[in-house]
Amino acid sequence: MFILHIAHQGVWETAVTLGQYTVDSLETEGFIHCSTAEQVLIPANELFREQTDLLLLCIDPIMLASPLVYEDCYKTGMLFPHIYGPLNVTAVQRVLKFPPQADGSFVLPPTL
Repeated sequence: MFILHIAHQGVWETAVTLGQYTVDSLETEGFIHCSTAEQVLIPANELFREQTDLLLLCIDPIMLASPLVYEDCYKTGMLFPHIYGPLNVTAVQRVLKFPPQADGSFVLPPTL
């Protein structure tokens, strides 16, 4: 089962060159936010609405070099997967384009 991370295309392209992916939340919160397929539309529609340069990284948790913790950091009642360290690009098994619909909201890609 994959976990998912919403990434900006340019940041991902840089990460592929470097061999590891990091984002600001790793510095500010100590982890990289991820979601399950059932959860990913929540942050997509709350935090990324209308953004057009997004990708969905499909991550194999077994291949992660950094620790993975499922936790409810924001008292939502849902356990979200968080990666506590850089994401090694070798753990990313698929990269899917993640464009918004005409109204700016997101739906799951049909290939997911």
